[in-house]
Amino acid sequence: MMGHRQVEQVALFYEFSLEGHVPSDHLLRSIDRFVELGELRRELAAFYSTIGRPSVDPELMLRMLIVGYCFGIRSERRLCEEIHLNLAYRWFCRLGLDGRVPDHSTFSKNRHGRFRQSDLFRRLFETVLRRCISERLVGGEGFAVDASLIKADANRQKGIEGAKGFAPEAAGRAVKEYLAVLDDAAFGAASDVTPKFISPADPAARWTGAHGGQAFFAYSTNYLIDVENAIIVDVEATTAIRQAEVLAARRMIERSMERFGLYPARLMGDSAYGSADMLGWLVHEHGIEPHVTVFDKSARTDGTFSRDDFTYDHESDIYLCPGGKKLTTTGTLVNDDATMLYRASKHDCAGCTLRPRCCPNTPARKVPRSIHEGARDMARQIAKSWEGGQSRRLRKKIEMLFAHLKRILNLGRLRLRGPNGAHDEFLLAATAQNLRKLAKLIPATDPVAKAGATNLVARSTSIYSRTFSTKSTRSGRPPPS
Repeated sequence: MMGHRQVEQVALFYEFSLEGHVPSDHLLRSIDRFVELGELRRELAAFYSTIGRPSVDPELMLRMLIVGYCFGIRSERRLCEEIHLNLAYRWFCRLGLDGRVPDHSTFSKNRHGRFRQSDLFRRLFETVLRRCISERLVGGEGFAVDASLIKADANRQKGIEGAKGFAPEAAGRAVKEYLAVLDDAAFGAASDVTPKFISPADPAARWTGAHGGQAFFAYSTNYLIDVENAIIVDVEATTAIRQAEVLAARRMIERSMERFGLYPARLMGDSAYGSADMLGWLVHEHGIEPHVTVFDKSARTDGTFSRDDFTYDHESDIYLCPGGKKLTTTGTLVNDDATMLYRASKHDCAGCTLRPRCCPNTPARKVPRSIHEGARDMARQIAKSWEGGQSRRLRKKIEMLFAHLKRILNLGRLRLRGPNGAHDEFLLAATAQNLRKLAKLIPATDPVAKAGATNLVARSTSIYSRTFSTKSTRSGRPPPS
């Protein structure tokens, strides 16, 4: 028998609790255990006036941004709509059923003001990282570094030729930020080469064709991760050029040492970080094993002997050529005081039967040797060892983080412009990734009871337009002992 439609009001009052309507295995419920914003709130107090009407709670805005970046909701206007309708998002943001969601313009006002003045997003990232360290998810033994291109919010068809420069009337926040970082080695001073095109909307974005298809304007997000659990230890925004990415790696390593006391025993990276100067910096200044592919272009393609065909004698500080003759050096440095030249005797080369394969067009053979060649040799030996092969496999974890960043968190293209906009987005995305990792690796034994007793905050997926799997948040493993 078909049931009757109930249209009358059965009860005058209803008992309703957000806590009871959030699934116990929801991702946000797990994340909430690790969101501690009390210290950030105290640090922000100095950036607020002591008079006037109360502002929007900064903790509320941070929690809303965490929701947005954890679930790939890029638009702040849409984020406000989602939180208004989604019970779990309301619970996480502690809004209750009748709490008012701030207007989307509130984020822009605070982002360009007190949030950047206090470097709030960097502090938020470091707060989550400290929690990862306290939960023993960061081993501190092996780090990996890499960079990935993220498209800028700039139309590739509206770029102007770099040689022409900007019109005198060019203005805007992104232009002012570009002018402010012209002397920064991570942006304007990274290279003396004039870019082919410059975007009037975001001039700090670099024109690049690194992906092999159509060129586009982009920034680089640089990650330094601990390979034990793929926790992001630091993140830096730079222009999309190799020199800036290497500089970012140095800054991130030094910052992790200064602020968290993390001194890695080895660093893993591709050939972008395999220059002689970088390897020397790792080995000689910080004592870090370079599990890095050496950047080497000494191999010759004309059939003559390459540098690898010459044997170096460490005790005598000489090279021996394939014919057994000595190449010596006076110790004079060339190429910006970074290279020594070892020369053979003209007398030895003149009567040598191997001269057509060695120096057919010069009187004697010269072999350059970097002042950091010892660090380069160390990296080559590591690459041939079992540990080197293991490091190459572990290095893939950072590529997986970049894939997660673009495919799951939907950060394939920036929404904010300028170096500061890229800085903010990369920090928030890395914070979201670390929070998701915490939720996965440290499952709660009784999520509802624990969350209700401590934070009274709940998490859930969107109830009308977004569907997320809750099973993935339950398949974690305990932290290493």
